[in-house]
Amino acid sequence: MTMSNRRTFAIISHPDAGKTTLTEKLLLQGGAIHLAGEVKARGQARRARSDWMKIEQQRGISVTSSVMTFEKEFDGETITFNLLDTPGHEDFSEDTYRTLTAVDSAIMVIDAAKGIEPQTRKLFEVCRLRSVPIITFVNKVDREGRPVFELLDEIADMLALDVSPQMYPVGMGGQFEGILDFATGTVARPEGPSKEFHGKRDENAQLPEEVAENAELAQIGYPEFDLEAYRNGDLTPVYFGSALKNFGVEELIDAIAKFAPPPRPQPAGEEQIPPSRDEVTGFIFKVQANMDPNHRDRIAFMRQVSGTFKRGMKLTPSGLGKPIAVHSPILFFAQDREIADTAEAGDIIGIPNHGTLRVGDTLSEKNTIRFTGLPNFAPEILRRVQLKDPTKTKQLRKALDDLSEEGVIQVFYPEIGAQHIVGVVGQLQLEVLVSRLSAEYKVEAGLEASPFATARWVKGPAAAIKQFEDFNRANLAKDRDGDLVFMAKSPWDVNYQAENNPELTFSATKER
Repeated sequence: MTMSNRRTFAIISHPDAGKTTLTEKLLLQGGAIHLAGEVKARGQARRARSDWMKIEQQRGISVTSSVMTFEKEFDGETITFNLLDTPGHEDFSEDTYRTLTAVDSAIMVIDAAKGIEPQTRKLFEVCRLRSVPIITFVNKVDREGRPVFELLDEIADMLALDVSPQMYPVGMGGQFEGILDFATGTVARPEGPSKEFHGKRDENAQLPEEVAENAELAQIGYPEFDLEAYRNGDLTPVYFGSALKNFGVEELIDAIAKFAPPPRPQPAGEEQIPPSRDEVTGFIFKVQANMDPNHRDRIAFMRQVSGTFKRGMKLTPSGLGKPIAVHSPILFFAQDREIADTAEAGDIIGIPNHGTLRVGDTLSEKNTIRFTGLPNFAPEILRRVQLKDPTKTKQLRKALDDLSEEGVIQVFYPEIGAQHIVGVVGQLQLEVLVSRLSAEYKVEAGLEASPFATARWVKGPAAAIKQFEDFNRANLAKDRDGDLVFMAKSPWDVNYQAENNPELTFSATKER
């Protein structure tokens, strides 16, 4: 199977727009699971298959990015879909940003009652930054929602995108009677007491007059679908449906198979590395510790950029400088895993390791390139870690190292004082930290306020750095790589130091 048959994509949405349910239904369509754990279903002990960590199961939100691979026949070809599940909570922007570096396209899920919400817009901007093309899915049309044209115009205006509707809902909410597919002219109909879609399509459907007129207007009044404009990120095809009731899901998968780009070149400094390059190359966009509570394992997720990977092959991580043999590469379906004998450009493979691989590492056969665009971001919340049992200092250090390697938190070691400082982008990450310290490492710790509001990485000539250190030791720390970090009490502090130390740079991001 070649790389042109790969579709590596993510689903982006605001919390509660239905992303996890859609993920489930896509996997069902691909035959990857037999029972979708309908999210938050009353009286159901089951939780959605793609939300697996304890805190996710308690809260019903996706916190970690999972990878799920499934296959489906399309036009006589077997297409391999690699679906990356992005954290559905606004705090996890860093993890989400990294996940979006590993995909070639995205599905944007919008709640028909709410339209474009803040988190959707943020995630869309990340996609735009990386020229990731978007297919839009307006979800929950079986519930009361906003008028179709209002939604289409909002997407076009707020995101500065051409919209090209591919379907039209026949009524909404209590009046919902199905979905008209413009490509086939058929109407997918609800069946039975649950009003789900079970495959019944009317070929010569009589539509209510108003629906027929509006559907025609939607086709004429908006741009026709243009593949090049979509792949350039200038146009989004819009599908309507209900993930919960299976409407629009099959059409969505077909759209990804048909329109979404196969693996794209990836930036390595000034160079673009094409998927056709013979050398096996890839980058680590995520590290996940303790995926299996029975084994203290750690898995690095690699997006393969080029070449044909074979099990047992030696690759050199940029952070290590010496080759490692990859004996047990893993392909994922949610919690189920299988060993991969081969992998192609576009695939996501898991590499078990004991701390040798980190987010942002490039892996390659020749060790001559570095993929760029996976930075650490300056934290917006900084807290001191207060250990409840002082005998567990060593376990705490190990846990913080693991979790910072995953990118869940950043750890800073102050030049004066013994307490570790953790930095995060959002409040929920702190709750995740405390919960995981307790559940996975059996370390009870509290977090207390620190005097610092943000951090900046400091670079410059050795003499200027030394002078800066001598005068500011109380506000300096090292990150886990040993790089110098200025801990600032306010943005004013950063500006003041930058003005008074013109030879130094104070950076809000750091590339690996």
